Formats: sequence, C-alpha cells, structure tokens
Amino acid sequence: MMKVAVTMLVSCVAALLALGMVMLYSSSMVQFGTHYLVKQLVGCGIGMVLCLIAASMDYRRLKKFAWPLFALAVVLLVLVFLPHIGIRRNGASRWLGYGKTTLFQPSEFAKLALIIVLAWYCEWFQRQMPTLKRGMVIPGLFIGLMLGLVFKEPDVGNMLLMATVSGVLLLIGGIRLRYFLPPVIAGALAVSLFIYHNPMRSERIYSWLHLEETKQGKGVQAYQAMVALGSGGITGKGLGDGRQKLGFVPEHHTDFIFSIIGEELGLIATLLVIAAFVVIVFCGIYIAKKAADTFGLLLGSGITFLIGLQAFINIGVVTGALPNKGLPLPFISYGGSNLLIALVSVGLLLSIARQARESDGGIRDVLPEREGANPFARGKQSNP
Repeated sequence: MMKVAVTMLVSCVAALLALGMVMLYSSSMVQFGTHYLVKQLVGCGIGMVLCLIAASMDYRRLKKFAWPLFALAVVLLVLVFLPHIGIRRNGASRWLGYGKTTLFQPSEFAKLALIIVLAWYCEWFQRQMPTLKRGMVIPGLFIGLMLGLVFKEPDVGNMLLMATVSGVLLLIGGIRLRYFLPPVIAGALAVSLFIYHNPMRSERIYSWLHLEETKQGKGVQAYQAMVALGSGGITGKGLGDGRQKLGFVPEHHTDFIFSIIGEELGLIATLLVIAAFVVIVFCGIYIAKKAADTFGLLLGSGITFLIGLQAFINIGVVTGALPNKGLPLPFISYGGSNLLIALVSVGLLLSIARQARESDGGIRDVLPEREGANPFARGKQSNP
C-alpha cells in the first residue's frame, strides 16, 4: 500500500506541475510573453532538486535543526520590514529582494519551519502535552511570535492558514480541548474585530456577500472569475482561447489561475484538479499514519493539511464559496517561493514514506522507544 500511496502522490504532483506550466503559458503569453513561464520553470527546476534531496535524506535529522530553522524564519520575517531589503507592494511588506526584483517570500518558508518545530515540540513533550503549560502556554508563545510577524506584514490569509495548521498539530499532539478552545475562540473574535474595523478587508467580506452589487468594484475579481468558470462549460473554450485573462480577471496567473483552467479546459479539468488534491491529501494522511515515529506522524500531518487547506481556500475563493484570501493554488499558481516550499514538503513526505517502508522491514524494532511510539500511547513513554 505504501508503494501505491507514493506512486499516486508523485503522479498527482507531477500532473499539477505540468498543468500549471501549460496554464501559466496560456494565461500570461499575451500580456507578458514567456517572462513568467521562464521564471516558474527555473523555480520548478530548483524545487525538484530540493525535493529529491529532501526525499533522499532521513527526515528525522530535522529534529536537530528545528529551532535553527524557526529562528531563521523569524529573522527573515523581520527583514521584510527593513528598507532596501524588504519590498513593499500594495501596502504590504511580504517579500525580500533588491530594487523592484523580488527574490523570496519569507512567510512561505515560515509555514514549513513552524510545522517542523511543532512536530519536534509535540513529540519531545508528548506526555506533558495535556498540561496547560506545555500544551498551550509555551507553544502559544512561539506560534504567536511567528503569526504576529506575518500579521504585521500584513498577510492575514497566510496567518490564518498557519494558525489553523498549528491548531491541528497541537490537537494531534495531545492538547486538551479545555485548554485549546478558549484561545481559539478569543483569536477568532480578535480577527473578526480586526476585519470589522479594517475598511479594505470588511469591504471584501461585503463584496463576497453582495457580489452582484459590487461586481464593478471590490468584487470584480470574484465576479469575473465566476464568469470565466461559467463560460467554459463542460469541456472549455480550448487552450489559449479564453478571454477573461485579457485584463478582465486580475491576478489571473497567480491566485485566480483556477478560473482560467475552468474557462479554457472546462468543468472536467477543474474536477480533475480537485480530485488530484484530494488524492494528495489521502496519500499524505496514509504516509503520516504509517510514519516510523511520532515526529514523522506530526510532520506528515502538518504538511498534508497545509497543502490541502491552501488548495481548498484558493478554490473556494475562485468559485465564490469563500471571501478573497489571496493564497496561491499549490503547484499551479505562479510564485517561486510557494512552489519551492511545496516541492520540499512533498520531498519530506516521500522521506517519511521511505523510512516507514524500511521500518516495516525490521528497523522499527530497533528504534528508540520515543521514535516508534504511538502518539496517543503516552503512558508507554518516559519523560524527556
């Protein structure tokens, strides 16, 4: 079964990458030529190399680098606010680069770094996770630090995504609901108040609820995306024959590329894309469940949930089911940073699968007790 899961995971990721390149060429050729396609191909090439490196290494080595990676992510998130290093666009400081050239988006790296450090923490303090101090207070401090920096950029979409993934990992790690729910409710109320008092974001919510009324203003992206999806029909207008990409759908090569897929390739293609992400999620869950240790279980679960939830949010925004969040579609949307981290994440999933297969062959029996323990069998482990 592990071989089947790995094969299906790799096949779906490869298919989404290929589709992404084709649709990026189709959606950007008229206005931008091959500029975006070439940059995406370079990013994909680097990402594939990093994916192979991650897949060939033992993911358990990341335990030694969990906190250094977290510290590096924090430093990079701070650097985006410095002049001549961070790049500010559309009122947000989210990128590192030089002049007008963007090189990297630190929040993408921060997602993976946070998952790694939480996986290490929840495994190391596994027996103490049901307590308030170890289960909520201490992880809440370093999670809050990273979320606060991403929020300050501001990047509310990525902040909410990271917060949700962090919450899932804490629940898998063994936190008690009576400690978990109060801060979650308080955080949800705080975000709601922020959106209510922030004109730009409150207008987004209003336009989502009244799309027809705001289709010439704040709701233009969502409305034109719906037009693109609807005009594609079952089989689409044909590759390259879509017209919504000609300035009607803003960000058609990034956050709203799913609408161009629907217009040019039709409903069948969009359903296949959704099916591919569903398969990736199920394969990731299976790999995480079969991991050789608790760290692998948590790491695999975090990565799987990150990819699946980001795809769900992006597709939900494009189809009008969710308000605009500004998150790219993994493996398909233009964006080097997101693509690099997504491919590294897939490589780590493959590493977890490889170690799980080896463990089934006899290595599991000689692993230290902490490494091979059931994450929910806390009584079988000793305190660190």
